[in-house]
Amino acid sequence: MTLLRHRDRIEGDLVIEVAFTDVSLELGDAAPDDVRSAALAGVAAETGAVPVLMHQVHGRVVHHVADPGTDGTATCDAMITSRAGVALLARAADCVPVLLADPAGGWIAAVHAGRPGLAAGVVPGAVARLREQGARPSVAWVGPHVCGSCYEVPQDLQDEVAAIVPEARSTTSWGTPALDLGAGVRAQLAAAGITDVRVVDACTREDVSWPSYRRDGARATRFAGVIWSHP
Repeated sequence: MTLLRHRDRIEGDLVIEVAFTDVSLELGDAAPDDVRSAALAGVAAETGAVPVLMHQVHGRVVHHVADPGTDGTATCDAMITSRAGVALLARAADCVPVLLADPAGGWIAAVHAGRPGLAAGVVPGAVARLREQGARPSVAWVGPHVCGSCYEVPQDLQDEVAAIVPEARSTTSWGTPALDLGAGVRAQLAAAGITDVRVVDACTREDVSWPSYRRDGARATRFAGVIWSHP
């Protein structure tokens, strides 16, 4: 039984693959170490790559993974690498996991974009960091996340975020102020010149096959967007 869903791949100097972990894998920081280690072992077995996690803090720091054997778990919300055989993971349970690729050069990135990260610009920050390395990212995957009809926020918080990312302003299905994180991320990708954007059309709050903090509170697990490359 596969543990990865919505798989995709593109070919260039390296084959770049992406997928999203099954809900049977518990990858959250709150998971017992042995449970999380087993989940990572499952990812490694399915991808043939060394999985690398972030300690995600809702910021905009981008970490360059040069050697997964020594890097450990960096405190950041985006990772980039050009190394084949490394799987970068962005975990979520309503936030937006964003995966980026430069098919020609083999560079990849995984980004965790929640509300603070969207406002801070973690996605365009990751694109910029890739370009600083000489990469030319041209493809992005936007994973499952809470939709704009479900992510209710106070009016002042909506105004605060929409002042920075106007496309994120939304209204819930019951008529209250909301944010559409996915729309905000897609707008940022477009502004950064990324036109090939592949979206997994699923709302984590509505679809019980995905973890959701909004739906399940502290009981919510975490899934991950995964991107890796190989010859």
